[in-house]
Amino acid sequence: MPLHPDQAPEGRDTPLPISGTHLVNGHAMQPPWPEGMEEIVLGLGCFWGAERLFWQLPGVHVTAVGYAGGVTPNPTYEETCSGRTGHAEVVRVVFDPRRVDLETLLRVFWEAHDPTQGHRQGNDIGSQYRSIILTTTAGQREAAERSREAYGEALSRSGRGPVTTEVEPLEAFYYAEEYHQQYLAKNPGGYCGLKGTGVSCPIG
Repeated sequence: MPLHPDQAPEGRDTPLPISGTHLVNGHAMQPPWPEGMEEIVLGLGCFWGAERLFWQLPGVHVTAVGYAGGVTPNPTYEETCSGRTGHAEVVRVVFDPRRVDLETLLRVFWEAHDPTQGHRQGNDIGSQYRSIILTTTAGQREAAERSREAYGEALSRSGRGPVTTEVEPLEAFYYAEEYHQQYLAKNPGGYCGLKGTGVSCPIG
């Protein structure tokens, strides 16, 4: 976390209001999820393009964008972009493991961004753009750590620096404002900062 919690915005007790319905597939964006679903939270730069990447995958039940990995409860976009909340811009991915396995999701995650850049992703600079995997089970964490090691080796062979991706258990996911949810479905010509390294991830 970049700052001491005492320096973070106070935040708020109530979540930011959202419609609760996914614009693209009509599924509920808030739990409870249908039986058998799993959840993982991924940060790979600006969350607009990242969310679209995952909602398009077969087997993904629903996605939502938000803030996680920091200290401020229910932060706003402006607070998160200040770098003082400690949060990253993230995508909540709720998926059916009978239709898409975790390794596939992790491979898509790794190949869609450059996980060696620290507190930035391309021209998007700040701790909110860092690479992060927030897990909801011990099995997910083990798989994420294995994939980080495997992709790190592949990147190293390609002459790239060490992976800076954090892997941590999810403590809290805070929904971003409604206008950020499924942003690129509402704004098809909008900004998408996703840019991979071109190096294949040897998992899945």
